[in-house]
Amino acid sequence: MTEAIIVAILGFAGTLLGSLFGVLTAQKLTQYRLSQLEEKVNKHNSIVERTYELEGRMNEAEHDIRDLKSYHKPTHTN
Repeated sequence: MTEAIIVAILGFAGTLLGSLFGVLTAQKLTQYRLSQLEEKVNKHNSIVERTYELEGRMNEAEHDIRDLKSYHKPTHTN
């Protein structure tokens, strides 16, 4: 083989390996970023669920307070 063919084959192999490693590295980074995003979404969903539960409990407490206030209203006797 001539030197030109050997250089071309080595250049092609280097380009191929470089591209392959670049794609694999980008894939790993994308996978990592997706897992981080999923973790943030899970935390957010947990907060939303807890907030919804607290709002329900707060409504119950407000109704109880309203009932207690109406029960303990002073009656006016003349």
